[in-house]
Amino acid sequence: MRYLGLDLGTKTIGLALSDKLGLIATSYKVLTHDNNPNTCFLELKSLIKTLNIDALVLGLPKNMNNTLGPRALETLKFKEDLEKEIDIPIYLEDERLTTKSAEAYLIEGNMRRNKRKDVIDKVAATIILQSFLDRRK
Repeated sequence: MRYLGLDLGTKTIGLALSDKLGLIATSYKVLTHDNNPNTCFLELKSLIKTLNIDALVLGLPKNMNNTLGPRALETLKFKEDLEKEIDIPIYLEDERLTTKSAEAYLIEGNMRRNKRKDVIDKVAATIILQSFLDRRK
């Protein structure tokens, strides 16, 4: 199975792609949106078809105490709206601390701050997707 990982932000959506066996996640790209999910649904639908995606993995930003805050509720609404547009499964993956982990990886790789902001969302999506893939093994 091939998966597409999503890290939903307020202005961007980081994307990561799995290999065809569903074992390894790779950073893919970043979509921009104007806080209106409908603006990116067409592009997501096109990617799903073009890349032969079997399922989506959407990061769920839970609070550290495992409760759902405002961002998590927005993510659940995004999932609900997206499910009306596509007919493949959408799995939720806990994304606590993924952005911090992504930033740490980029800093460790000596990436400059201005370059980090351009790629951090797709790196976070990669961490989300790889966590999901590792749990499925």
